[in-house]
Amino acid sequence: MPPTRQDRVSKGKTQGIKGSLPETTCPQWPALSLTNPKHALQLRTVRDGQIVTISDFWSQALCKQYVKFLAQLPLITTPGKPKKGDAVRVNDRYQIEDAIFADRLWKETGLKDLILNRDESTSNHENSANSSHWGGEVLGLSPNIRVYRYQKGQYFDQHYDDSNTITCQGIPARTTWTLLLYLTSANEGCVGGETVFYPERNPGKGQTKSQMEVLPLDPIAVPPKTGMALLHKHGKDCMLHEGKEVLEGEKWVIRSDLCVKR
Repeated sequence: MPPTRQDRVSKGKTQGIKGSLPETTCPQWPALSLTNPKHALQLRTVRDGQIVTISDFWSQALCKQYVKFLAQLPLITTPGKPKKGDAVRVNDRYQIEDAIFADRLWKETGLKDLILNRDESTSNHENSANSSHWGGEVLGLSPNIRVYRYQKGQYFDQHYDDSNTITCQGIPARTTWTLLLYLTSANEGCVGGETVFYPERNPGKGQTKSQMEVLPLDPIAVPPKTGMALLHKHGKDCMLHEGKEVLEGEKWVIRSDLCVKR
């Protein structure tokens, strides 16, 4: 049975994998010079205040280059039977604390300008609303960089993403949104692997819990698309979600988190 919001403190959480502590030597990441034009980037709302996507955030050429590079990293396969309270996750992963790459990913790709809506015509009111949307004054991306490879038969069961308190660019921060960057899709032979969200129905006046369960909201499925970035809110407002099983090929993902000032 999937974890409920009341269970989230002890069930279905994302946790670090035993034996997969972050690497200490940062890799020589390929240049980000093959990204698409920054002015062409747009945020598309999938669910208001919860899920947004950025199509063509990376070019297909850059994604292909990174998949070749990432395949050489020392990936660790997660255990099929997690410890009590953790979500079932079966994939290959790599984790590194790399503030320099996080800063490059934030600034050199156009993500910073897009998230902060940097424009000379932007008013103080609009800046304030923008901060409210992302959960506070946005600082950048978490230096905790994770690489996921899902091969045939691998998946990530239903779970919530926790918010974490960290230091971002030397400033006390907390994470508010998960960033997923898809490097492969059906174009590269990846079948399955959709990220599926399960909205929770807010109780209406006079509605009982059983009535709400009878009329569940439809799941929101986001299929992987090469070069697309997906941002979804996490922490106390995180939606229950999962990474569906990959049926053919490989799904490659780079993950970080959006950070705001504490």
